[in-house]
Amino acid sequence: MVLLNRLVRAAVLMPALALPAAGQTAAPATEPVVGVQSPLLSPPIPLVESNSAPKPASNAVERLLAFKDSDVKFNLRDLMDILSDRRHEGWVLAAYPDPKTAQPLIGAGFSLDLPARQHPQLDPLNPHPFLEPSSAELWQAAGLDSEKLTVILNEFNARLDAWDKKGFRKRIKMLEPEIADEDADLLLRIGIIQAIYNAKGYCRDFDQFSASQQMAVTQLVYQMGVNLEQFSQFLSLINNYAAGAESKADMHVENAFAADAAYWKSVQQSLIESQWARLYRARAVAVIAMLDPQYSDQPGTAERRVGAMLRPAVVRRRAGPAGTTRLVAAHRSRSTKTRPGSASRKGKSPEQKKRRV
Repeated sequence: MVLLNRLVRAAVLMPALALPAAGQTAAPATEPVVGVQSPLLSPPIPLVESNSAPKPASNAVERLLAFKDSDVKFNLRDLMDILSDRRHEGWVLAAYPDPKTAQPLIGAGFSLDLPARQHPQLDPLNPHPFLEPSSAELWQAAGLDSEKLTVILNEFNARLDAWDKKGFRKRIKMLEPEIADEDADLLLRIGIIQAIYNAKGYCRDFDQFSASQQMAVTQLVYQMGVNLEQFSQFLSLINNYAAGAESKADMHVENAFAADAAYWKSVQQSLIESQWARLYRARAVAVIAMLDPQYSDQPGTAERRVGAMLRPAVVRRRAGPAGTTRLVAAHRSRSTKTRPGSASRKGKSPEQKKRRV
């Protein structure tokens, strides 16, 4: 049985590692199409014997499983490498607590205990729905063992009770891996697919964005989830370009929408002025820069431009016996190393990372 499980897991993972390395440039389809062989395009395969039939996938999961890489213009593997970097989500192979909510996360910030939720579409001009399946459904959609999730959650709760959130986070580097790198890759991939699907729900003209602009909004959704609805100014700007155009057809002329530098600068500014950008400065600089129409040609220049406009959050601290004060950056830029205690991803060139696809 152990040998059979290993063979099944290999069959689930290999298609994901065989995806093309080149970024997608074709215009994405408006609706997902079923039929492409991928670990996330087939019904979940149980990895352990069970006396009962597998729980059927929900409608939300079925829609996620229907995703194909040409539905977006960017390369999913590129975004997976970005999110697994410490500058963004990091990479931890054991359940650990979110620094704010203490909810269990694993891999590149995959949530382990979210329930299925209703997320109504409130924009009457956007027919695209939102999908909010439970963590357990996404875990199963990634082809992982449901019983293993239960074991991981039980261990996490026991540790949280014994250590509390602060003590737990201090021990992250000492945690033994509970899943393999391949498992975390599959969880990250299905999480990104959900973020893409919901990004289309937030952005009426997502399909007209450039590859980097699609990637930027997908990252925002992956990190914030339903909280992105609080960014009302950003969403208003990104959904109302047509109001400044003579007609909706103007958006499709020579990719005018994605290439309008003045328009996208105003969209960037709405994020630069947010509290999120100040609290997560390093990450915000990288994400906001991707909205620049010239990002693909000069990513470094785009990031420096955003960094020059975005000031870090500051706190006042007393210094010296005279009681003078000084300003200290509350959130400094972090290195791009992986999280302590995580699987090392150093030493790989961009070409090597792409070959992992």
